[in-house]
Amino acid sequence: MQIIPIKDLRDTNKISDLCKESNEPIFITKNGYGDMVIMSIKTYEEKLERIEMYESILNGLTNLEEGKLKDGPCVLKELKAKYDL
Repeated sequence: MQIIPIKDLRDTNKISDLCKESNEPIFITKNGYGDMVIMSIKTYEEKLERIEMYESILNGLTNLEEGKLKDGPCVLKELKAKYDL
């Protein structure tokens, strides 16, 4: 984890390189306190994809618990019966 003071943001090329090299968010402090987080677009997109994946898994588990899902063999039996296959 990288933590840098806000004054270091003046050197934008250095910060850009640091973001790309670290592949992790960089925490910016102001007056010794956490103020913001920056990261490369690649890191941001990877984190966003991971969040979306976890949300999909959680949604699937919720649907399973609520009985909104059926297993594959059960669905195939219903379709075969419905369409006389």
